[in-house]
Amino acid sequence: MSFGVFIHRSDSIYDDSPSERYQFPPMYLSRVEACVGGWIVYLEPTKVPATRGYFAVAKVQEVIADPAVPGMYLAIIEPGSYLDFADPVPFSSPDGVIERGLLNEAGRISGRAQAAVRPLAPADFHRILAAGLGDEDAFLPRVGEAARYEIDEEQVPFEHERERVIQLTSRIVRDRVFRRVVLRAYGERCAVTGLKLINGRGRAEVEAAHIRPVEANGPDSLRNGIALSGTVHWMFDRGLISLADDFGILVSRQVNDQDSVRAMINRSGRALVPHRGLQRPHPRFLAWHREHCFKA
Repeated sequence: MSFGVFIHRSDSIYDDSPSERYQFPPMYLSRVEACVGGWIVYLEPTKVPATRGYFAVAKVQEVIADPAVPGMYLAIIEPGSYLDFADPVPFSSPDGVIERGLLNEAGRISGRAQAAVRPLAPADFHRILAAGLGDEDAFLPRVGEAARYEIDEEQVPFEHERERVIQLTSRIVRDRVFRRVVLRAYGERCAVTGLKLINGRGRAEVEAAHIRPVEANGPDSLRNGIALSGTVHWMFDRGLISLADDFGILVSRQVNDQDSVRAMINRSGRALVPHRGLQRPHPRFLAWHREHCFKA
């Protein structure tokens, strides 16, 4: 299996959508084609303010000519493969760069580090992945979910590199990482009610909801996530509430108790989303929810 690094920045001039596609010029075609069927990690350059470093992993499904831009190509990301890291991984630390394949014979960073697309040694991939997935104990499920996770716990050990790659397709692992990413961004607070409830064991009662469901090829991306309390999550999944592009909270006319539902909404009438734009729900996913879920 081949591995690679795709450089992506939030202010990119390319038509990128990390969870869906990666646009690139012909000079990188052979390198991207070498990644088809394999896993890549996304890296935000160190010169980007507040860089996320290595921030996500995904699998390349195919490469096609960009139908909208002559002379450009698209790496299509396999649906369901994208995953934001629980802990973004810095390009370098006091111990040196984590991508050791970039070092030359003198132990210095080589010019390969400037390439927007480059191959990644298996050892470097596994090292980045191990750091990105983070401490599994830090994002265990809430008490009510513990029983069903304990049954499967031994089936997804973090012991071997091969098993670590297999974990990337495990719904248990992906749900845990997604929950940690979303709850951290929202400060463990429900975006609709504004409530931050912590149970007796110190676990947040808020849940990480997918805006476009996994069953509908919704990615495990923070921008496809929102923190919601249990009841609000239930209503959101059933289309009884939704969000406008400006995060205004929409209530379906099919709700049988309008007053009670509207009383649950925080005073602003808008979802309480993270301050950073990169952490807020993407308009594309919100539009999908309004079109396919919301019962206007």
